[in-house]
Amino acid sequence: MGMSFAQKVLAAKAGLQSVAVGQIVEIEPDYCLSHDNTAAISKTFKKIGVERVKYPERFVIVLDHTVPASIEKYALGHKEIREFVYEQGIANFYDAGVGICHQVLPEKGFALPGKLILGSDSHTTTYGAFGAFSAGVGRSEMAVLYATGKIWLKTPASFKIVVSGQLEEPITSKDLVLKIIGMIGADGALYRSIEFTGRAIEQMSLSSRMVLSNMAIECGAKNGYIAPDKKTFAFLDGRAVCEYTAVYPDPDAKYEKVLEFDATRLDPQVAKPHTVDNVSPIEDVIGTKIDQALIGTCTNGRLEDLRLAAKILSGNRVAHGVRLLILPASQEVLLGALKEGLIETFVEAGALVLNPGCGPCLGAHQGVLAPGEVCLSTANRNFRGRMGSRDAEIYLASPATVAASAITGVITDPRAEFVGGTK
Repeated sequence: MGMSFAQKVLAAKAGLQSVAVGQIVEIEPDYCLSHDNTAAISKTFKKIGVERVKYPERFVIVLDHTVPASIEKYALGHKEIREFVYEQGIANFYDAGVGICHQVLPEKGFALPGKLILGSDSHTTTYGAFGAFSAGVGRSEMAVLYATGKIWLKTPASFKIVVSGQLEEPITSKDLVLKIIGMIGADGALYRSIEFTGRAIEQMSLSSRMVLSNMAIECGAKNGYIAPDKKTFAFLDGRAVCEYTAVYPDPDAKYEKVLEFDATRLDPQVAKPHTVDNVSPIEDVIGTKIDQALIGTCTNGRLEDLRLAAKILSGNRVAHGVRLLILPASQEVLLGALKEGLIETFVEAGALVLNPGCGPCLGAHQGVLAPGEVCLSTANRNFRGRMGSRDAEIYLASPATVAASAITGVITDPRAEFVGGTK
């Protein structure tokens, strides 16, 4: 019997011919990610009693969660991180403003096919869109990785999700992944490796694929893999920090489940408060009043997302009483949006453009909601209190749905009258 993608990667990293589902292996990840939580991790690392980080070249640290620092506590954390990376010789450090870690790692060439990447952030699954085995780990586990460069991992069982058909604008991969999560459930793929495949996946851009892998964790998945292809290799040309070898599942690999979806018949989807799997077709929530709209984050803050939003917003104005926040995922994205005139479109529509970073998504310092307010967001989580107040409500949707809704002031089907940016 052949092996799944997860089995093949973990076997290779463990120096074994094969591994069985459930087998625990000791591996050395190729790259490890941490962000603002590096300050806490470094304190745990020092308690271990080791003076130096084992492999400083394998660590990538990005300041992105609360940037620029809004209070002294965060400023102190950033200061400690800067001192730590200098002390330990960690060269792969990206300070405040470069972007969100899950956008920065692919842009800087660390998200590579066949690599094993672990991060102290649950959405590290994002790099599966480039053919990597990438997964989140805890802070204490990351501290041990600093000290030893090694970790134990259990080999996950695998799901195969086959998506036929083709997404048709303004339907996006965000609608698709919300549909999948709604069907599977928040823990329906717990500690599984999901392999996304099928004609619709092959036709997607890398940015669209990243949405699927990013949100794989929202149904419990350990990894969200998409087979690398010509699009992947073209993106990495000139970016890759090292050589890589793509890994593909065997044709006769065994899957715990095979699920099929048709992208052609997909309606816009919305995740209702307060769980990501509380998903309904948009018709169930049309007319729901919103106070804030957010387009961006590590899920949908890429250039193609901003283009789609600008197409809908062009020539229109944000509804009175609605705050529209635009959050580019990185400096590179922001520069692209500036060059294409998208930022001008957003400002003319009445939107507020924020600096690259996590910002409103975690509710620490930007876009915090007041009790009773409703936000429609392109982010990946809508848990109670996620954006500040536990008495606020967060709905999740695609950039097209959020842009159209910002114009009307209520949740709106983007297919109704705003496709192409005209009423």
